[in-house]
Amino acid sequence: MSKIVQSSGKRKRAIARATIKPGKGVVRVNHILLSNYQPRYAQMKIAEPILLAEGVVKDFNIDVTISGGGVTSQADAARLAVARGLAEFAGGDKLKNIYLNYDRQLLVADVRVKETSKPNSHGKARAKRQKSYR
Repeated sequence: MSKIVQSSGKRKRAIARATIKPGKGVVRVNHILLSNYQPRYAQMKIAEPILLAEGVVKDFNIDVTISGGGVTSQADAARLAVARGLAEFAGGDKLKNIYLNYDRQLLVADVRVKETSKPNSHGKARAKRQKSYR
């Protein structure tokens, strides 16, 4: 039986699920090849953990499904899911150490979220009503 690893990553409202299995090196994001994924910035962000793992892990296919959030949040969530999956797929601590030395955000989620709007405020979390005494 071949090894299949599933991992997930979150950033703000975006949730990404990555499935990593042995294969020929095909990477798909929402059923689109990574090389065709737009915008280019998001494509490069998702490719980072794959480029760092080239010497450690060989011959794998990655399928990433992303939902919710904006473009950048989706890219960060996918990057986290792919890095976590590849670290588990490789086994051992070698790839984890490579990721942690490069950027800790590859393995550790950024838990910051938008602050909720308060009652009687004007749209934003900390905006208050203006007072006028004249």
